Amino acid sequence: MTSPAEGSTPRDGEGSADREGRVGRRLGDLAEFVREAAYLTSKGREAYLADSMEGALLRNAGERILIKVATVAEKLSQTFKDGYPDVDWQGINRMRNLVAHHYDRVSHDLIWAALAVRIPELGSRLSAN
Repeated sequence: MTSPAEGSTPRDGEGSADREGRVGRRLGDLAEFVREAAYLTSKGREAYLADSMEGALLRNAGERILIKVATVAEKLSQTFKDGYPDVDWQGINRMRNLVAHHYDRVSHDLIWAALAVRIPELGSRLSAN
């Protein structure tokens, strides 16, 4: 039989520490995506909505940021999410599904609002604790 130090049997608290580590990494990823959204929105709404190649690139980047945020949210445990009942976890997932699967129905104004307001609010809310 191998010893706990060799990894076959976790010691008391190791499972919890590992879960906390994963949550910490995911929240770190989320913080990075919040920074990306801030950078993108710093380019301005007019540039984001422009009928140009730059506008298209900004919109594509915005959609990708939304998908990454939702992916992180999906990977957070239900126990963690239960600690933030004011966060619309289902809405985050619905937005991701809309962007990923129904790109032809995506409202650029709605995505802009998510990038400029909702994602920063989510980042602030989760980093407050």
